Amino acid sequence: MTDRELDAAGIHDPALRADYRHCRALNARHGRTYFLATRLLPVARRPAVHALYGFARWADDIVDALGADQDPGRRVAALTALQEELDRGLRRGGSDEPVVRALADTARRYAIDPAHFHDFMAAMRSDLVVTDYPAYADLRAYMHGSAAVIGLQMLPVLGTVAPREEAAPYAAALGVAFQLTNFLRDVGEDLDRGRIYLPGDLLAAHGVDRDLLHRSRDTGRPDPRITAALREFEALTRGVYREAAPGIALLEPVSRPCIRTAAVLYGGILDAVARDGYAVLHHRAAVSRRRRAAVAAEGLARVAAARLRHRDAARARPPAPPVPSAARAPAAHRTVTEEAV
Repeated sequence: MTDRELDAAGIHDPALRADYRHCRALNARHGRTYFLATRLLPVARRPAVHALYGFARWADDIVDALGADQDPGRRVAALTALQEELDRGLRRGGSDEPVVRALADTARRYAIDPAHFHDFMAAMRSDLVVTDYPAYADLRAYMHGSAAVIGLQMLPVLGTVAPREEAAPYAAALGVAFQLTNFLRDVGEDLDRGRIYLPGDLLAAHGVDRDLLHRSRDTGRPDPRITAALREFEALTRGVYREAAPGIALLEPVSRPCIRTAAVLYGGILDAVARDGYAVLHHRAAVSRRRRAAVAAEGLARVAAARLRHRDAARARPPAPPVPSAARAPAAHRTVTEEAV
């Protein structure tokens, strides 16, 4: 975390600054697309996004990084400990864990509903016991906690030009679209962990089952039935992006370039999967560095345009009447909602 970001966010306590820096490092190391898009936010808002990502990454690592061959009880115990730490952190505003301290501070600063974090943890716990989803409705129910609430957590940080409840369904849908994209990209890796996130009824409609997926994964041979199922899942995912798209206009202008860039970059993963012939059982598709750089450059141009519009609008406003000297208050620290682009 840069000093500039922390100063702009009004985070001055040395220990808390270290906590946020830790979360930023997690984002930079594990979330290349997400981290790149976050760089387009006003500097004062970036620490909060890193804290939200850092917590989600930590919980996800407990579920996945310990490996399917590890004692399931170890993962249950780790998630239970994290849940207890989260509860304490949100209740008293602090924690013994750096990531939870940063998260609790962000939740307080932006008045994020604690229910979003509890729903997320419930989805993480379900990953320890649920290995497939019979229908898309079942998958969407799971993704409320694993993805939709991430969008809802982000909304207070991004800010809206409409009532928050109006923007919320679109933010939730974009979180779902991002996760569906990850599910498509990671079919092979998830299968190795014993999980299938493609709806069972969609697979069955193309004659695909778990055995066929394993056989293709093990032999490296594609199968037209699997390709057809993956193509349909891609189309379903693109539909959710279209569902979410109107919500970008409901965000504060300075936040729109970040979210638009994230949507383009994640959508680019779908393009890469299609270009690779839906070979996700055999290798992971990725957006090239050149493409990421080009999209980021476009996002930076949008940031610059939003900054100019913001400044022009500020100049066009008539000056405020002078405040009598007796009524003047001492200057306050810059708040997290003020823009520092």
